[in-house]
Amino acid sequence: MGGTISKLIIASNGLDDLMTEEENLSLKICLLGDNAVGKTSLIRKYAYDIFDDSYIPTMGMKVIKDISIEIKEYNKKYNVTFWIYDTMGDAQYRGLLNGSHLSGLSGAFLVCDVTRPETLENLIFWADSIYKECDENIPIIYMANKSDLTGGQMFDLADMERLTEVFKAPWLLTSARTGDNVEEAFRILGMKMIKNHLHNTGFNLPRNEKGHSSTLIEK
Repeated sequence: MGGTISKLIIASNGLDDLMTEEENLSLKICLLGDNAVGKTSLIRKYAYDIFDDSYIPTMGMKVIKDISIEIKEYNKKYNVTFWIYDTMGDAQYRGLLNGSHLSGLSGAFLVCDVTRPETLENLIFWADSIYKECDENIPIIYMANKSDLTGGQMFDLADMERLTEVFKAPWLLTSARTGDNVEEAFRILGMKMIKNHLHNTGFNLPRNEKGHSSTLIEK
């Protein structure tokens, strides 16, 4: 994806001129999970705001989306290009998931289907696949997808809570059909990836009065 390119732009707050550092950044995201959990639908909903409930097995796809994320406290703005990769979820293809798929990965979503408990159990496999190939600090968000199927049997969400506590990662209940929490999931992962980038480049985020890192704001 190449390196990052920085430049300085001038912004005025009406009293003083502030130097705002603007940086272009490319971030690779993968969605992993069993077949038919809705990975492709989540990508299409986020990138194009469309939904198609017909299921066609995906052999892998790539979508590019540009966003801006600003850190107001340090006058830093990131023009971010998300390279979003779908992956094959069928058991017969799991052996094909290797370092080439996960090379250069900046963050990931691990997706399960709330109506199929086995897809939650299999998230352990998908998490292990990432940690075998990537840095242990790579940002991951878990998605319990198809929350719109309220008429179906849902697994106990407490099990999702317990699983993500083991991996110390956040999770969201999402729906590619309605869009619930889809934009929010990508926003949160984007912020986490930016923080990870800053940490890896030796940039310390400012602390608020309670000692927490500053908030990143997506524009």
